[in-house]
Amino acid sequence: MLKDIFMGLSQNQFLNSAAKKYGLKLGAQSVVAGTNIDEVIRSIKELNAHGISCTVDNLGEFVFKEEEATEAKEQILKVIEAIHEHKVDAHISLKPTQLGLDIEYSFCLSNLREIVDKANNYGIFVNIDMEDTSHLQPTFDVLDDLSMEYDNVGTVIQAYLLRADEYLEKYKNYRLRIVKGAYKEPVEYAYQNKNDIDANFIKLIEWHLLNGKFTSIATHDHNIINHVKEFVKRNNIPNEQYEFQMLYGFRKELQLELAKEGYNFCTYVPFGNDWYGYFMRRLAERPQNLNLVAKQVFTKKTNTIIGVAAGAFLLGRMTKNAKKKRR
Repeated sequence: MLKDIFMGLSQNQFLNSAAKKYGLKLGAQSVVAGTNIDEVIRSIKELNAHGISCTVDNLGEFVFKEEEATEAKEQILKVIEAIHEHKVDAHISLKPTQLGLDIEYSFCLSNLREIVDKANNYGIFVNIDMEDTSHLQPTFDVLDDLSMEYDNVGTVIQAYLLRADEYLEKYKNYRLRIVKGAYKEPVEYAYQNKNDIDANFIKLIEWHLLNGKFTSIATHDHNIINHVKEFVKRNNIPNEQYEFQMLYGFRKELQLELAKEGYNFCTYVPFGNDWYGYFMRRLAERPQNLNLVAKQVFTKKTNTIIGVAAGAFLLGRMTKNAKKKRR
């Protein structure tokens, strides 16, 4: 039920707009590494100082106008330039829908090509994030088209998909991030049971570690992380073949611990004002994430992240009441 609630909230355009205005006051700074490029570069440098690399996501939702997609493209190009200029250890993660996939395929591909080309000139990797199943094949098509010209692109395989093993095998020669999956999908496309998803997640990780190019293991689950540690040791898989990934603001102590132990570690670093849909999907993916962040925030005696969700509900209720009064 919690997953359904958070997924519904993630798609609420009014709450998304309200969160842009009030987000930092509600505690969004604990999960977003800044609202502009200067702030995100500072956050990256802090993580780099601990031996942690970063993948940077310029947050964006509900992009159905060409000018909005073009604006997102220009911002990502500026991020790439900043990564190069500051010599930080970071690469790019992006969503095709932010760059026009829901507008026109060729328009989106053109935007992506410009980004990938610039990143390629600087030796920067670009990860094409996966979204819901309605965008699955078009995203793979984008990857196929771009990889005909560039080799600095990769994508994401979602373990809750029934056909995930097919996609993994097809794209085994790409750098891949393996995740559990963050969208609500129907039973004909995706596993619904947590145990089934976890089992498939581990199976995909193991297969790609043995057969793939490079594996980014995206999880906050210490049990899965410990399982992977034993697996790579048992199969003599070198560190340069994989990395662990977690989200910015989640399980910071574990992130630092893994980096200190000598594992390659990458933090997914989102920035910008359009953070709301991203965060709600993280809670839908794993409601325990709310506790992970709340504990961290409480220990710092700062605003509680619970205020993000609670504040969103309050904003919605206030608006509803205001409309009633106007009637």
